[in-house]
Amino acid sequence: MSEALKNAVATGIDRRGQTEVTDRVTAIIDDIRERGDAAVREWSQRFDSWSPPAFRLSPERIEEIVSEVPRQVLEDIEFVQDQVRTFARHQLNSMAEFEVETLPGVRLGQKHIPVERVGAYVPGGRYPLTASAHMTIVTAKVAGVERVVACTPPIRGEVPAATVAAMHLAGADEIHLLGGVQAVAAMAVGTESMQSVDLLAGPGNAYVAEAKRLLFGEVGIDLFAGPTEILVIADETADSFVVAVDLLSQAEHGPDSPAVLITTSRRLGIEVLEHIDRLLPGMPTRDFAEPAWRDHGEVLVVESMDEAFTVADGYASEHVEVLTADPRQALTRMRNYGGLFLGEGTCVSYGDKVIGTNHVLPTRGAARYTGGLWVGKYLKTVTYSEVVDPEASARLGEVCGRAARVELFEGHARSGDVRAAKFAGAPLAWNETGAAEAAR
Repeated sequence: MSEALKNAVATGIDRRGQTEVTDRVTAIIDDIRERGDAAVREWSQRFDSWSPPAFRLSPERIEEIVSEVPRQVLEDIEFVQDQVRTFARHQLNSMAEFEVETLPGVRLGQKHIPVERVGAYVPGGRYPLTASAHMTIVTAKVAGVERVVACTPPIRGEVPAATVAAMHLAGADEIHLLGGVQAVAAMAVGTESMQSVDLLAGPGNAYVAEAKRLLFGEVGIDLFAGPTEILVIADETADSFVVAVDLLSQAEHGPDSPAVLITTSRRLGIEVLEHIDRLLPGMPTRDFAEPAWRDHGEVLVVESMDEAFTVADGYASEHVEVLTADPRQALTRMRNYGGLFLGEGTCVSYGDKVIGTNHVLPTRGAARYTGGLWVGKYLKTVTYSEVVDPEASARLGEVCGRAARVELFEGHARSGDVRAAKFAGAPLAWNETGAAEAAR
């Protein structure tokens, strides 16, 4: 039996609030679809007090902005992007194209074709979020995407220089200083000054996430995302101070970010709660971390590691940090997570900022059926077929005719019939009009 040392106060989704978000986002998208750049400009002014002569930064302006960024910041950006690029290249190399002969003269194949145009949204508004530029743009370029259009909002009316530098160094082909729903909608539907993209990628607030959801189908998206989540699995060997710090590291993402501890040690759970009580008052990001922990924080004590892994799988959390005597057990014992972070030497913050795996990950239980953003998201895995042996085509034609007629698809059946007739002389039962004879 598990024991809850702390329960979440707020659970589930605020349906009324979600309806209000949907209505607002729908209105913005419809307006931009109808009025284009004029609507984009008005919404940008309304939400960000930002209405420059042009949202797209010129190459000269980009160079000027990058030159203002401290050298150490640029070096750190380049280091992190190299980690992301290296991992993405290994992912790409794991994706084999192939051609096989399944029957004599029957060739089937698989190819990976990059999406042509991608819209990368790099959130901001309050703080510069350079890491999202690495994750969305670098990975797209490794995949071979021809053109990446990148948008990020101003920060309190100022240019987020470090973010622009990260977007530029990542390889963005266009950089627009534009945020929110208006940016996502403009990239998706296109305006007079922005050509529409084929796929949208990148995290954002509830409005950005809803815009992506509503636009899905018209364009592709990376995944449906909600508030950042962390789940820590810890046993008696874990350092309770480290656990507390790591839980709060993700709570600072927003007031609705769940932070969950599952532990086999009641002592550890109590110590973590005590550490958090002492840490929270002094956190510079307390305005987000405190309500997140108060309303969405949980500490559960379970009887065994078997139970810990089972309970954790039920959460299907975005980030799962394993601080146990044998953290690699999770690789074979768990199946539902966005990303695993194994052992005390690792932390979710590394995944967010520096280590190289992608930080755009599934939330709200979506890890039950999908992983996160990766190089394959920017590739269309397509197939092709070729039958070069007449006997093989005739054989397939005979089977196709029978199989299609089981489903009452006579037209499909006749496509098989004419090949069986052409390549093997099979009789045609539907030759009354002479049309089939002409196909011989």
